[in-house]
Amino acid sequence: MGVLSGNPKDEPLHYGEIFAIWQASTTAKGCVSSYGALKFHTGDKDLRAIMEDVVRQAQLEINELDEILIANGIAPTPKLPERPEAKLEEIPVGARFADQEIAPMVAADLAAGLVAASTAMGMSIREDVGALFGKYHTTKAALGVQIQRLSKEKGWLIPPPLQIKRPEAIGAGV
Repeated sequence: MGVLSGNPKDEPLHYGEIFAIWQASTTAKGCVSSYGALKFHTGDKDLRAIMEDVVRQAQLEINELDEILIANGIAPTPKLPERPEAKLEEIPVGARFADQEIAPMVAADLAAGLVAASTAMGMSIREDVGALFGKYHTTKAALGVQIQRLSKEKGWLIPPPLQIKRPEAIGAGV
């Protein structure tokens, strides 16, 4: 097989893998920054714990993805500066995000992360890259389930219209 045989880490990355890794790293850096700020807006301790888990996961992804980029001679985007600590009570009410606003934002980001991780898995020919995105996919799915359960428990989840009464089936001249 030539260049694509042996240890996957010794194989070259193709351009799709490079972009997926670079984009995932850049996105994770944005998550650390934005969730770092939103965490100060969070009053619910359970939501805060999930957000801290999401931030820890993003930091792990940054470290792993940037390591791959650097090992392949590609410069990752710089990390964003850490946000200073803020107290919930000090954030003006008109500028404060409510927990029921934060939860669906995080859930939507996790859902988008699932799609991005699946796409990267599907395009990867290096097994280690595909497996890494598979690990991220599984973790994001688990975090998504946690935030969904919390949103249901707290009454924050607003479902789309539900079909409670089904229409009667119309015979098609059988």
